[in-house]
Amino acid sequence: MEHLLASLRAAAEPTRLRLLALAARGAFCVMEFTEILGQSQPRLSRHLKLLCDCGLLDRGREGANVWFALPTGDDGALARELVARLPADDPVLEADRRQAARVLAERARIASESFRQKGADWDEMRALGLPALAVEDALLGLIPAGAAERLLDIGTGTGRVLELLAHRVRQALGVDASKAMLALARARLSGAGLAHCAVRLADMYRLPLADRSFDCVVLQMVLHHAEDPPGVVREAARVLAPNGRLLVIDLAEHDRTELTAKLAHRWAGFSDPAMAGIFTAAGVEWRDPISIAGPLPIRIWPALRMIDAAGVKARELAL
Repeated sequence: MEHLLASLRAAAEPTRLRLLALAARGAFCVMEFTEILGQSQPRLSRHLKLLCDCGLLDRGREGANVWFALPTGDDGALARELVARLPADDPVLEADRRQAARVLAERARIASESFRQKGADWDEMRALGLPALAVEDALLGLIPAGAAERLLDIGTGTGRVLELLAHRVRQALGVDASKAMLALARARLSGAGLAHCAVRLADMYRLPLADRSFDCVVLQMVLHHAEDPPGVVREAARVLAPNGRLLVIDLAEHDRTELTAKLAHRWAGFSDPAMAGIFTAAGVEWRDPISIAGPLPIRIWPALRMIDAAGVKARELAL
């Protein structure tokens, strides 16, 4: 009870309620909060610390920036309930929303300019001329509405998978090791109004996430860049809940070795037997792959997280 009272006391202040309302729209850094609310950074930093200390906000560091957002899943239930009770027509909150829209538009512009200047290939699948729409259709078919509450996209890049599946899940998180990619992903998600989707900086070999905390994990066009594909899949399986789905979308084994050199691919795709071995070692149960034709062959390898032998007959979830 004391923790609940501390959280309610922390929220019982106008600026902190405004911060919670903004965080419900997505992640913001301190500098963005100062622009929106027109208050000093030291003042807002104290408010943000109080909200984080009582669990009403999550914080994650990326280089020089610290990003603040509502906690995902059950941890964010109280914060979301408080925000839901705020009057939608409050003039102060309306002004904050207008300022936030301006800040988000500027964030998107900076992210896009950064990628153009660096010449980054923001969508590898399209850069290779692969049938992205066919892959997305197949992915949607594997995750019908209501099939998963919590989604994790490892190697999220520009956040396209999160955007695609956002309306089929309750909470979604994308992780990537590139701050530039995350900047573009945040711009994409904010522009689409997908406040229940978040991104954060993370190492795919050491995810800062709890065991069994996601119902679905997606790895799209990630493994052929990985130094240790089995290690990535093991970590994905660790955070997957029992009966949870793992979906690996990547290149099938091919002989276009010039691509591996040109595009810094570590592996020239994967064979079905190789992927089956990786899945088995990670403790996930192999399912029949889906093939998608294109200039390079693509496979979607589905799997389920294995449970104890006594529960195998009870598992009816089909991909």
